[in-house]
Amino acid sequence: MAFITGHSQNIKTRNRDTFHDDLESLQSENNHASVASWFAALQKPFKSRTYTNGAIQSLQPDDAPEASNHDTKISDVLIPTDLGASTQTLVVNDSPSKKKGLHPSISGATGGLGLLSESNGGPSLLAEGTHTQIAGSEDHSVLVQGVDVSDDTSNSQRLGSTPSKTSGMSSQTSVGPTVIKKEAEDDEVILVNRNFSARSSSSSQLSPAKSTTPAGLKPIPKFATPKSSPRGTKITLPQFRDLRPRTSIPPDLAPTDLAHQSIHAAYSSRLNPFALHPGEYQILRDHICHHHVSAYLNVRNRILRLWVRNPLVSVTAEEAAGCALSSKWLGLAQVAYEWLVRRGYINFGCVEIPEISNLRAKRYQKKRFKRKTIIVVGAGMAGLGCARQLEGLFNHYRDRWAAKGEEVPKVTVLEGRSRIGGRVYSHPLRTHMPNRMPSNARHAAELGAHIITGFDHGNPLNMIIRGQLALHYYPLKDNSRLYDIDGNVVDKERDVMVEKLFNDILDRASVYRHRATMPITAEGDKELIEGGRDPQGDPDRLLKDTDAERSANAPKAQDSEVESVPGGVDKLTGKAHMVTGPRTKISPALAAKAMGWQLPSNVLAYRDLNLDSVAKSSKYPTLGGAMDEAVKQYQFLLDLSPQDMRLLNWHYANLEYANAVNVGKLSLGGWDQDIGNEFEGEHTQVIGGYQQVPRAIWQYPSKLDVRTRSAVSGIIYSADDASRHPAKILCENGEIHEADHVVLTTPLGVLKDGCVKFEPGLPSWKLGPIQRLGFGKLNKVVLVYDKPFWNIEQDMFGLLREAEVPESLDQEDYVANRGRFYLFWNCIKTTGLPLLIALMAGDAAQQAESVSDAELVAGVTQDLALMFKQSPVPVPIETIVTRWGNDRFARGTYSYVGATSQPGDYEAMAQPLGNLHFAGEATCGTHPATVHGAYISGLRAAAEVIDEILGPIEIPSPLVPSHIKPDVVAPEPSPKRKAESPAVNESEIAKHARLEAFESDILQAIFAELGLRPSKPTKAAANPFLLYTKENWAMCKQQCDDARRAATGKGNSKTPRDEIRIALGKMWREAPEEVKRPYIERTNETRAAKLEDSATFEARLAAWDERAMEIRRKHVDQHPGALSAEEELQMWAALGVYENFDRRPKKVSGYAENSDSEGLMDI
Repeated sequence: MAFITGHSQNIKTRNRDTFHDDLESLQSENNHASVASWFAALQKPFKSRTYTNGAIQSLQPDDAPEASNHDTKISDVLIPTDLGASTQTLVVNDSPSKKKGLHPSISGATGGLGLLSESNGGPSLLAEGTHTQIAGSEDHSVLVQGVDVSDDTSNSQRLGSTPSKTSGMSSQTSVGPTVIKKEAEDDEVILVNRNFSARSSSSSQLSPAKSTTPAGLKPIPKFATPKSSPRGTKITLPQFRDLRPRTSIPPDLAPTDLAHQSIHAAYSSRLNPFALHPGEYQILRDHICHHHVSAYLNVRNRILRLWVRNPLVSVTAEEAAGCALSSKWLGLAQVAYEWLVRRGYINFGCVEIPEISNLRAKRYQKKRFKRKTIIVVGAGMAGLGCARQLEGLFNHYRDRWAAKGEEVPKVTVLEGRSRIGGRVYSHPLRTHMPNRMPSNARHAAELGAHIITGFDHGNPLNMIIRGQLALHYYPLKDNSRLYDIDGNVVDKERDVMVEKLFNDILDRASVYRHRATMPITAEGDKELIEGGRDPQGDPDRLLKDTDAERSANAPKAQDSEVESVPGGVDKLTGKAHMVTGPRTKISPALAAKAMGWQLPSNVLAYRDLNLDSVAKSSKYPTLGGAMDEAVKQYQFLLDLSPQDMRLLNWHYANLEYANAVNVGKLSLGGWDQDIGNEFEGEHTQVIGGYQQVPRAIWQYPSKLDVRTRSAVSGIIYSADDASRHPAKILCENGEIHEADHVVLTTPLGVLKDGCVKFEPGLPSWKLGPIQRLGFGKLNKVVLVYDKPFWNIEQDMFGLLREAEVPESLDQEDYVANRGRFYLFWNCIKTTGLPLLIALMAGDAAQQAESVSDAELVAGVTQDLALMFKQSPVPVPIETIVTRWGNDRFARGTYSYVGATSQPGDYEAMAQPLGNLHFAGEATCGTHPATVHGAYISGLRAAAEVIDEILGPIEIPSPLVPSHIKPDVVAPEPSPKRKAESPAVNESEIAKHARLEAFESDILQAIFAELGLRPSKPTKAAANPFLLYTKENWAMCKQQCDDARRAATGKGNSKTPRDEIRIALGKMWREAPEEVKRPYIERTNETRAAKLEDSATFEARLAAWDERAMEIRRKHVDQHPGALSAEEELQMWAALGVYENFDRRPKKVSGYAENSDSEGLMDI
């Protein structure tokens, strides 16, 4: 038994099972406000939390009054641990302070507001509310009427460059064989790597899409990956093989219930619980047999369970090892954990990764290395997600660089706009109405991304929005009503019949879809996995030796009697969803009759539709051409009226909304290549603005270094691995940045526009997909009113459009106009204002790029007046019109599969070129044209970078040992022990649990009487100019802006930040002494107070420690028999205290676990 001193804790940790169960009960009641409030309540400090065997045994809320200084944290708290066992107790006090964590503005208590800047050098970087005319400006995301769409940030502004300050004790570890070498001269420990396995995995691609390499294209080169870790890599203890299995498995949970939760967690993470991901298969195929697959999947699914049930805290290596049922599978747990961490399936988003080193690496080496730099181009969801993931991964592997005397790589994000978020943009509105929104939430209109298309089945935004940020969201209802051209509501029965006909046409066009080639993988034993049992018996052949056999026995898609087909189009999103249907279609006549249509008597029931004339007459057939032909042939079978044609084309427009282009430009064979990857659950909107999500990713747990107004004009990269040199990023403002790796996340529209020049030029296999894939447009008209004149309980309503030739039955007459204001979103529940958003899809979206605001607003007002005749439709008090095609930082909204596209184009878009990596929704073949797809692509790019820097995941050798020692089974948790003599034959684990519970009681007694241990005073600010700058920034900025506008004649001109600083410096130098004196006096007063605080700190600390020892002695005396004589002596000796209360100074900065020693290790 040993007692050590721990450091401050900044990580919020909760019982994963309690966390998940409480949330599940609230969500089952559909009580979203309660869910947000519950998440906010989780931010309340906890007096202590006790861990035993990897699970929380007690969790006491902090009901006692706290110290007034909210910046105080527990520091150097006396904490017990046993160096010889993996079971440990950490009792940690959380400060209710401004420590790194969720900013109050994004917690559930405030309704999930936008993040605020905490810059000391100027005004809030995210302050909104200035509205100026910006027509014709290229510096903003969209062109709007009467409002400024940008956040007020200046040229090359660093939105955040605060380094991560994770420090102190942690059970987070990286894994690998190590030895410890101690140097007496400076009492430091150097971690020396040795005995790595000579066998390692090869890097693999994340989330492969279902299409194949484009036919006729030069094969995409496979870039070489190092086969071993970089020379000199040093990894810290403990190794997985030294950790305990079963410690993360609740002892009172039945194996089948644990299996059920773990399977659900895998589904919730976009992974098949019963089969290896292709990436997992590639790294394991040389090391395990089919017999071991089930054991690996069990461990992997249980690790995912820990993350899914509480994404507020990262999963540690100890927890991951504790998911193995036996020591035999610890190697599999190590590989699963490393793969899940690197690929972004766990420990992603707005979660702090604790510093992993339990031992300090030697700071100064004989050889120093240059700090690596990663540049991410673009601060949209892909760029911010990639940068945040890289920061987390670099912190996770911090000891790899520390052991070499090298700082962790630096991540910088370059953004051309004056704001972050990219195509996720919640524009603040000038109109304000009190008491309509959650506390402090702003009124904002979604000019870009709008809807979250389901949280379930693996959407990573579920973990961020609901699990980490607790943002308020509104579930949408499909209670739409369609209005005809005369303003009357369309008969619901007729609407349903036409919708079924449209879905049938879409289904018949799917016959010409490209058939996906399924990647090779390996499945586990479903019965074993569902029962939570690991396989028994001897291993058989390795997976690699059975590849050909499994491939030959795999069912062929063309041999199946059923297939996945579009099951209709979602009205909320326009997306087609997949259902399983027969490959053989019934005749159109019988299908129409089943829909409810009346057939003429002369129609032949067996007559089929023939679309070959369209589908096979062109090298590049389109979906629109095939569907139009099907409509024409159905007109011979059915008496379709002009209203039926208008209804059909409304559904056409909805499909064009989903694809951001006229269906006549979509590939017939590949337009829905991502089908089957849809997430499940209700569609939602974030209350207060979707942009809260990228802002949170930027700010938490520490601000990313984001530099706005840094538009990139060129990239010089190294495509040759053999002679790789740093990349250079050229900015329009003249800056040149060097980086070891570049992650390019610019939209496909910008790449197609040629705005970014590459040297060397992009190869043909990369240029081809850029040219073939399409990048479409969807535009909106935002209308704000004094009061609603529509039914506010309806989340949306639609409008049928007349053909260019009135009452026409010709399909071609409907193409141009069908997407013009075809759908209206009622956003009163999400903005707090009477606000409608009218959508323009297909050709109408393109037309809006060149039509004036006045004409568009007048047209939509006229249409609304036609629909709502019962009350006069007023002129809107505020309007915004988007023109994403004119935005030079987007050139559109999202990608689509163009007519000339080939299978594998999305995968080719994602492939790196040497040290140039690509991310963005157009690189995510499984989830293109979505926010979550952009985020997932950022995780993939981050995985590529970390693999390039550190090499592939190390595979232990042997991965599954043939002989292991019997495992010690962890006992079930027991109530707190009373004062009784320790059992003579007490097991080691029971002994540790008893000692840890007793120590927890002691610490609670100390903190209840003394409060937190005094923390070291912070450094005093010693610069009066900083105080002057903070108070005079806004005034100086306004003066500079006024002067600049007067000189240039541009009413929206803004002064760069550096010029404002120069002006402030001149003002300070020229200011009279009476102006400077108050700032100088305040600085001196602050310095004096800090010096006084520092002078008394040691005395206050000593007094606190002495009093804590007295309380400890009293508690021990009041509980005779709780400790044996030997245990009590060990406790006092570990604390440096002997019988006469003399103190022995000890330098302790952390803890280490060593199964071979019971002694305390000084480090």
